[in-house]
Amino acid sequence: MLRLGPIPGALQRALSILFAPRILALATLPLFVAALAWIAIGVAAWHPLVATIAGWFGAAADAGITAQLVLASVVAAVMIAALAVATGLVAVAVLAMPVIVRTVAARHFPTLAAHDGGTVAGSFANALVAVAIFVPLWIVTLPLLAVPPLYVAVSLMLNAWFTQRMFRYDALAMHASGDEIRTVLRRGRGRLFALGLLLSPLSLVPVFNILVLPIYAGIAFAELCLAELVALRGGAPAARPA
Repeated sequence: MLRLGPIPGALQRALSILFAPRILALATLPLFVAALAWIAIGVAAWHPLVATIAGWFGAAADAGITAQLVLASVVAAVMIAALAVATGLVAVAVLAMPVIVRTVAARHFPTLAAHDGGTVAGSFANALVAVAIFVPLWIVTLPLLAVPPLYVAVSLMLNAWFTQRMFRYDALAMHASGDEIRTVLRRGRGRLFALGLLLSPLSLVPVFNILVLPIYAGIAFAELCLAELVALRGGAPAARPA
């Protein structure tokens, strides 16, 4: 069983920063752009996408309402929503995490020394690897839509992995050395996944999953990772209260 340890504190402190003007100003714009882009893609691609998926199930798009067409519509909606959420996570991880980490550190870890072990190239490489692994695995899970409870369970696990993989490097890049990054990721692997798993159900909430979850997840992972770094360096307490 995974021990939550510092996770509840990280989630609580993240709430105190979520609506900070600086965070909202930086993170909201790319998320709104991503949301609008996927709405436009969804409107333009909806009928061709449903027709293609319906063809996989042996139904014609003009055959009237059938079980296959209903299932095809559900699959199409899930595909567009999942890709929109993934886009939001990538946008926040790549564009907003430096400001998020600075804000978290200034408010809750003011004495934590910055060792600058991460790089911009490392951040982009981490995002590319995460997406390259996530997308094929996500595609493999789509047939599980035929068994909804199993699909939800598997998709939540996959989303948990993707979320922690997207944010953990950027959360540590500014303050940890290269060796510290590797050590924190190794020692905190279970807690990082547990945090991702606790956040995963929020990915099922429409609108919230695109416009709020990526920001909140980024802040929460910054809180947890910096707390793990403080613990690695032998510091206590891990963070100032929210």
